[in-house]
Amino acid sequence: MPTASKEIVVSPKVRVGGANPLFLIAGPCVIESAEHARTIARALKGMADRLGVPFIFKASYDKANRSSLASYRGPGLKAGLEILKAVKTEVGVPVLSDVHEVNQVGKAADVLDVIQIPAFLCRQTDLVLEAAGTGKPLNLKKGQFLSPQDMHHVLDKALSRGNDRIILTERGSSFGYNNLVVDMRSIPIMKAWGFPVVLDASHSVQRPGGQGASSGGDSEFIPALARAGVGAGIDGVFLEVHDNPPLALSDAPNSLKLADLEPLWASLVRLRRAVEGTSE
Repeated sequence: MPTASKEIVVSPKVRVGGANPLFLIAGPCVIESAEHARTIARALKGMADRLGVPFIFKASYDKANRSSLASYRGPGLKAGLEILKAVKTEVGVPVLSDVHEVNQVGKAADVLDVIQIPAFLCRQTDLVLEAAGTGKPLNLKKGQFLSPQDMHHVLDKALSRGNDRIILTERGSSFGYNNLVVDMRSIPIMKAWGFPVVLDASHSVQRPGGQGASSGGDSEFIPALARAGVGAGIDGVFLEVHDNPPLALSDAPNSLKLADLEPLWASLVRLRRAVEGTSE
């Protein structure tokens, strides 16, 4: 039986971890336009409502770690937060985005329901402390360069600010050049600390820098990794979802097609019931 995790209240209607259903963090990698963000958010909320899934919409206002200077980064902090605020209000879903600098945190906290620390920045002490100090739920992504055990140091930094509203996300580990692998042992290791653990099944199939000026990926393996994560006891799944992945402005090769999400999720729910030995 997987280790039970703490319940995190994300919004009045969304609670994750604990005895709650498998939850979903999903959306396009980057905000492409206000209308595109609303369209994807509405479609995801519709699926979540049909299946009873606790859902958090995610999209980045700035992809500060793109491979190439020429790559699209997003609308930026001010415009991006305005779009996320509109999604939150008009669609009625909690929103998540990542912060990259300490001076972004205050403005982001005014809008976001969950503040995300990107994997590349999980060891940036000042950033973690500033985000934790907002009191908002945090999604701490495990760096590709860290062992799961090392994430306890990141967790301790957040807890030192009195914030225990924490989600931990596995997103694969560097395996040579241009490749990531997921060690499923990381799931029970991090779950033993008592907080909800998520598998980022999209970034875990990424091939960093694999296309020269951008990252590649193997999106066909997303379902297999998501199922493996559920079997290992995850509380939630993180997915980059796009209506037309080949045209996505960021992370196209490791994005799941929107139309493929609902059947995948139905299978994950059945698998979780089997793992937990329940019929409901």
